[in-house]
Amino acid sequence: MNENKYTHYLKLFRGKRLPALVLDYDLLQDNIKSIIKRADGKKIRLASKSIRSVPILKRLLADHPEFEGMLCFSMEEATFLAEKGLDNLLVAYPSVQADAIDRVCDLTKDGKFITLMVDSSQQVKAIQDRAVLKNTVVNLCFDIDMSMHLPGLNFGVYRSPLRSLDKVLELFDKIKDFENVKVVGIMGYEAQIAGLGDKIPGNPLKAFIVRLLKKISVPRLRKLRKQVVDSLTERGVSLSIVNGGGTGSLVSTSKDSSVNEIAMGSGLFSPTQFDHYQGFKFNPAMFFALEVTRNSEGRIFTANGGGYIASGPVGKEKLPTPYLPEGMSLTANEGAGEVQTPIHIPKGDIKIGDPVFFRHSKAGEVCERFNEITLISQGQVMEQVLTYRGEGKCFF
Repeated sequence: MNENKYTHYLKLFRGKRLPALVLDYDLLQDNIKSIIKRADGKKIRLASKSIRSVPILKRLLADHPEFEGMLCFSMEEATFLAEKGLDNLLVAYPSVQADAIDRVCDLTKDGKFITLMVDSSQQVKAIQDRAVLKNTVVNLCFDIDMSMHLPGLNFGVYRSPLRSLDKVLELFDKIKDFENVKVVGIMGYEAQIAGLGDKIPGNPLKAFIVRLLKKISVPRLRKLRKQVVDSLTERGVSLSIVNGGGTGSLVSTSKDSSVNEIAMGSGLFSPTQFDHYQGFKFNPAMFFALEVTRNSEGRIFTANGGGYIASGPVGKEKLPTPYLPEGMSLTANEGAGEVQTPIHIPKGDIKIGDPVFFRHSKAGEVCERFNEITLISQGQVMEQVLTYRGEGKCFF
């Protein structure tokens, strides 16, 4: 099967400009069907950092009514997308940069629905001050910490300090009299469910422990989320956004009655980060092609480029994964290099100039290395669309 895939992709990209970032639109559509089914009727907010292409974001929103709004990774990105005609933009990470807040205020006055994430009164005060000067009201979303804090272990991620209902209400009481900000949502990202694989190759004990901790964590975070929603509602807050989840928690988050939308993005492209989950497996819709430029010796070849390393703790899992032809592997001593990547290809007639294909560890990040994405469908190149980088944008 994979060898047939390689022949198929080889014909499409032999002689084309390489490296190239590729999106198999047919596999993307298969992933979308699975994602919508797993969301079980909940609205899906697209995590734009996992996509990083305005044309693809617009296409997804236009073609699938189940997708509604975007979860952005910075105010600058949100304002860029708003200027491109997109709306319903929730900024996932707080910032107090005055220029960025001012632009959000301007776009809010123009009718855009942009919501800023907060978890402290200092952040809210900075937004309030700019909104007063701009004579507008800015929407806010409270970021609730969904991690499970155990002795010696933070099962989750370090994000918000709002770890309890008391902390949430304390923040609300501090800001409730501010006239130029309005709380319209809460977000609770269960990173330990959504972003942590539980089918770990070669380590069944660790996989068992992760699955056990996930099972314990789910009812705890649901309880906290419901408490926050109920308490804020009792205080007169109308929550249009109750956001949770991610690719790895679509099913569990969809069963949470407090949630009215699920954030998701990585599952669309299915990077290798999501290969090791017990409950699902999506299709590798996005990958990149490198040109074979040397035959160093025997079955050792060298390709140009390839060192597109993912963020997070350093480990081999952050390297690009050889995809096609089947059996291709990196060399232990060199890994994936910035300008050249040695590879071992055990079989097949590989020629100088042929493309070989790799998958990235994370969705979105690889788009920072390419100006465009080549969309393919039914054996043909559909079109090329720009990434953020291709539009001259780099937000972090």
